[in-house]
Amino acid sequence: MKEKRSASQVLFGYLPEQTVDLQNGVWKIKDWRTPIVRNDIDDESLRRAIQRQVTAWRNKGMDGGFYAALQSGAKIETVTLDPDNGVDVEPFPKSWICNSCGRVHDTPDANCRCGKKVGKGQLFFVGYHEACGAIKAPYIPRCSTHNDVAVAFPGTASATEIRFFCPVCDTTVRQGFGFAKCSCGQGNLSYQPHRAASVYTPRAVVIVNPPSKDKIRAVLEGGGPPKALKWIVDGMKTRTMEELPATRESLRQTLVAQGLPGEMIERMLDLAGQSGDASVQADVLLPDLTRADAEAQAVTIALAMSSSRVTIDDLVSGSEDQSDLGNLYRSDYVRAMRISHVEGIELVERFPVLTGQFGYTRGKHEPGAGRLVPYRSRSGYRVYADMAETEALFVRLDPIRVATWLTQRGHVLPAWNDSRSARIAILKSAVLPDAWADRQRDIGADLLELVHSYTHRFLRITATFAGIDRNALSELLVPLHLGFFVYAAARGDFVLGGLQAVFETELHRLLEAVVTEERRCPLDPGCKDSGGACLACLHVGEPSCRYFNRYLSRDALFGQSGYLSASL
Repeated sequence: MKEKRSASQVLFGYLPEQTVDLQNGVWKIKDWRTPIVRNDIDDESLRRAIQRQVTAWRNKGMDGGFYAALQSGAKIETVTLDPDNGVDVEPFPKSWICNSCGRVHDTPDANCRCGKKVGKGQLFFVGYHEACGAIKAPYIPRCSTHNDVAVAFPGTASATEIRFFCPVCDTTVRQGFGFAKCSCGQGNLSYQPHRAASVYTPRAVVIVNPPSKDKIRAVLEGGGPPKALKWIVDGMKTRTMEELPATRESLRQTLVAQGLPGEMIERMLDLAGQSGDASVQADVLLPDLTRADAEAQAVTIALAMSSSRVTIDDLVSGSEDQSDLGNLYRSDYVRAMRISHVEGIELVERFPVLTGQFGYTRGKHEPGAGRLVPYRSRSGYRVYADMAETEALFVRLDPIRVATWLTQRGHVLPAWNDSRSARIAILKSAVLPDAWADRQRDIGADLLELVHSYTHRFLRITATFAGIDRNALSELLVPLHLGFFVYAAARGDFVLGGLQAVFETELHRLLEAVVTEERRCPLDPGCKDSGGACLACLHVGEPSCRYFNRYLSRDALFGQSGYLSASL
């Protein structure tokens, strides 16, 4: 059987143990056939990102030990689709129904007792168990007298109203699919049409992953995370992180990697400090509670910028002073960034993004509600992935404005007096919540809500200016550094160059629209009363949103002391 699908379609819709419609039948994916094992992956960033996603299941004891295995260093194999070999499928369930009399057969080519030479449709209901992740074909009993069975559908999707009966004596054999127990012993199976969202929900992770191991090494080795953190806190003034002088901590990590004894390393660092060596810079001092996440998000930004980075200053330097573009970049762009309270916005022409699926659940969509079933390989765990270099816009909010906004909401921050100290004050105070954690009014939750709400408004308006479906854009948040990426996803109707065109000619209008376009929601007051975010105003498609459309509020942007409010 040959069917053509894009790599993106396969990544989201053709995963192991998932059921699909193909050639007028229902099939279950066994696995990708001879997938390509990737060795050019930032394994630590991938592991850390998966652990963060899995936390919700671990907290409710529904991860099956996956988090602990990742913590202990279990191997993660990342694979991409081999386009020449595709996927292995099998018919599921193996029950076919005569289109004339409704008799149920075990094979599609069986001769029906009614004698009619008509086609057979496949049963499209499946049984699943959210407590263990199993999927089962429904058991259909036969008439004990005539060893026959037919089915009558009620015209609804309710499995309980389906009638199985004997086509000879019309005796009802079973109403619905009964109460079959799962083999795991933890309860009964549920029955739904195989396309129902509750039958299979893949769980995704997105990271920045440069296509070259050398790029990854350049950022991560030699004390990369502390150095990346300082680069971000200092305002990203050099072209890349590598151009920044080493910090004490990054130099320590470099010397440790070289195998030098600890005492010798400390003496060398002390001597460098006493000599006033300008090549050894002071570290950004953060509490242990926040440092790991701050460094991880700084590394994400550094990796994203490692291959390409176009700033507003680059546009200015590439244009003549008195030209139309020169005036646009020097005047209109600067004014638009000021009124939208954006510290910086940059174009990443080659944004290296990995989108992967690490497991699936059945039943309720909320993380932790059902068993997380991670994908496995022979040697450990497996991530099914798609890797692409696309284009992205990187937006950084004004740290002074953010610190002021947090203060107005009643939060206490360490003293700050400029952009750098404001960044550090926020980093010292903010602990980000998990995506599905109960909403708290702490600094981390409010910061995430602000950055996420700004991201969604920016993404929705960017889609309009680029002339594309907003589902063709996705987000990647780095909220501890007051920033976010909006990138062209490998799906939807998108032509590369759309974001570049907006960046080079329409950015001022885009930012003005973020501030001035309609702030109300068509569904107010209902939307406002239930949190101030819905499909009509801030939500985007869930494949585009890493936080499941949570931590969103128009009030964070346009409320009485909103980030974009003139009264702040």
